[in-house]
Amino acid sequence: MQNKFSKETYLYWYELMQLIRQFELKAEEMYKMAGKIRGFFHAYIGQEAIAAGCMTATTPDDPFITAYRDHGLGLAKGITPNAAMAELYGKATGASKGKGGSMHFFSFEHKFFGGHGIVGAQIGTGAGLAFAEKYRGTDNVVLCFFGDGASRQGILHETFNMAMTWKLPVIFICENNHYAMGTSVERTSNVVDIYKLADAYEMPADKVDGMIPENVHESVARAVKRAREGDGPTLLEMKTYRYKGHSISDPQKYRSKEEVDDYKEQDPIQRVLKTILDNKFATEAEIEVIDNKINAIVEESVKFAEESPLPDDSEVYKDIYIDQNYPFIVD
Repeated sequence: MQNKFSKETYLYWYELMQLIRQFELKAEEMYKMAGKIRGFFHAYIGQEAIAAGCMTATTPDDPFITAYRDHGLGLAKGITPNAAMAELYGKATGASKGKGGSMHFFSFEHKFFGGHGIVGAQIGTGAGLAFAEKYRGTDNVVLCFFGDGASRQGILHETFNMAMTWKLPVIFICENNHYAMGTSVERTSNVVDIYKLADAYEMPADKVDGMIPENVHESVARAVKRAREGDGPTLLEMKTYRYKGHSISDPQKYRSKEEVDDYKEQDPIQRVLKTILDNKFATEAEIEVIDNKINAIVEESVKFAEESPLPDDSEVYKDIYIDQNYPFIVD
C-alpha cells in the first residue's frame, strides 16, 4: 500500500515520539527513585502521536498552548531536553527559569505558551492568543490543547461562542484520554462524544484516532487550512490514552490492568516503527542508532539539570508583571 507520508516524516515522528517517551520515563525515574524532582508531575506517555501529528501539520510560528500535561508538547515545539529537565529540577536554566516546574513550561522563542495548572484556563487564553494573531494580521494559527475534564468547564462554552463570532484562527484540541483525573467521561457528562459540543456554536468538529499520527496530521492540516483562510476555529476530539496515572501519585484504581494493556497494543511508537521497517525506510541497526542518540540526549539532560544552579534570590519578584515592550502589545 502506498503511504501518504514520506520516509522523512515517519523518521521524524519516530524520533520525536521516542524522545518524549524516554524523557518522561527518565523524569519519572528521577522523581520516584532519586527524589530530584518535587511537586506535581503529569506524564505524556501514550499520547505522543498527537504531538507528532500536530507538528508536521503546522509551522514553527503557530503558537501552542496546553494544560499541565505539557512536557511532550513543549519538547515537540522546540524546548530542549536540557531546559525541560532543568525546569523539572527547579533550576535557573529551566524553560521557565525554574519558577514554573512541571506544570508551567513556557518558551516565547518557540511559541509555546504553557503549561497551565488551572483546569480549562488555557482555553480562554488560547482564544486570546488567536485574537492577537488576527489583530496583528499574521497568518498564524493557534493550537489550544485541553483534556476531557476541561470540556466540562464553563469557560469552554464562552470561548467557543466568542471564537466563532469573531472567526478566530484557533484549533481547539481535546486530548480525550478517557479520564478526568480518575473519573471517566461517562460518569460526568451526558455528552460522551466531546466533539459534538461544537454543534451548539455551528463550529466544525471531528473525532480523531489520536493514537495514529497520520490521522492527527490530516485532521489538523484541514483545520489549519480553514483557519488560515479566515474561516475560524475547529474542535478536534483526539481519542488517546495515557499509560501512566493522572499524576505520579495516582494509584489508578479506577481502571483495570487489562484496559491499559489493550491500549498499549495500539502504541503509536510501535505502530510507526512497524511502518518504517515494513517499508524499509530504515534498518533495525539504523533505528538502534536513533534510540541510542535519544538515550544519550536524555542522560545529558539529567547531567545538565544536576549541574545547573538554583534561581538566585533576586529572581523572586521578577517575571510577575508584563514588560512594557512585550511583543504582543500594539501601540
